[in-house]
Amino acid sequence: MSTKDFVEKDYYKVLGVPKDATEAEIKKAYRKLAREFHPDANKGDTSAEERFKEISEANDILGDPKKRKEYDEARALFGNGGFRPGPGAGGGSFNFDLGDLFGGQQQGGAGGGFGGGLGDVFGGLFNRGGGAGTGTRTQPRRGQDIESEVTLSFTEAVDGATVPLRMSSQSPCKACSGTGDKNGTPRVCPTCVGTGQVSRGSGGGFSLTDPCADCKGRGLIAETPCDICKGSGRARSSRTMQVRIPAGVFDGQRIRLRGKGAPGERGGPGGDLYVVVHVDSHPVFGRKDDNLTVTVPVTFAEAALGAEIRVPTLNGPPVTLKLPPGTPGGRTMRARGKGAVRKDGTRGDLLVTVEVAVPAELSDKAREALETYRDATGSEDPRAALFESAKGA
Repeated sequence: MSTKDFVEKDYYKVLGVPKDATEAEIKKAYRKLAREFHPDANKGDTSAEERFKEISEANDILGDPKKRKEYDEARALFGNGGFRPGPGAGGGSFNFDLGDLFGGQQQGGAGGGFGGGLGDVFGGLFNRGGGAGTGTRTQPRRGQDIESEVTLSFTEAVDGATVPLRMSSQSPCKACSGTGDKNGTPRVCPTCVGTGQVSRGSGGGFSLTDPCADCKGRGLIAETPCDICKGSGRARSSRTMQVRIPAGVFDGQRIRLRGKGAPGERGGPGGDLYVVVHVDSHPVFGRKDDNLTVTVPVTFAEAALGAEIRVPTLNGPPVTLKLPPGTPGGRTMRARGKGAVRKDGTRGDLLVTVEVAVPAELSDKAREALETYRDATGSEDPRAALFESAKGA
């Protein structure tokens, strides 16, 4: 990507977020758009594929605080392809200190330049070197980031799992070994001398860099274009990876696997793989942070008189909890170490909520016993305090 493209592209508009959007808002917008325009969901739709690339590029910049800061500063510094003069400036001069702008590294005298100037800012951002002295060395290119999704069972999310993940991405064409040439013998582009970039003056002694139009930024020209990749050196490929999902992941969590995305070009590093995890619900257990939850029914007699009750655990033997006499419905007790796995390897707790079960049918003997209990406690009104509080409010 050229400096001109960088400063002229409105990545905020691409993701549909305001310039003061938070990281969470940017991430939410990217996920929504990436899911909508993902190539796997729009097979054969080239416009959707281009849109997906544009969305991924915007997220790569705005989703990284450092890159986003450099992008915002660059757009503030550049106008339509050149520097914006400060108030009162004229005749191509600038009223700010370039030494301050570039960290005090301005050098004077004939042949001077900027050690660590714009070339470092944008070169570091896009993993590119270049400029004078590069000769015919073609630049490595980082692979594209990939986002995928996986659905786990409740138990797999708690304990961790290794799952197969099928991915599609652009990678070096196997037919031509990534050269773009059918015979595997491309030639160095004479226009950019293999750098993939050409410079043009923008006034004031500065120049901007654009991708070379003759080689489309590759630095190489295929004499006999490959039939598969049409000379681009890249082709869509599918592969299946075994991905380890760590124990204790949450529904909606996004896991980053460095270097597991699309392969790079010319020795460049691979992109990153982002896996969004979805977790199915469980018929018995729920989850609250690192703790598991379960609701256990008890009889009225157990709640009133006290009892020892057996409680199920996830993938483990039951535990026995002591129910104190007079335990009300809705009280929560804790079975320590029976919850989800934490990042440090320890486990959370199992939170047990008691629910007093009311029988739908009663035997004659049970009904007689309850009527006797009712007669014995008939003078007690459990709602008396409620009415007193209502009067005083």
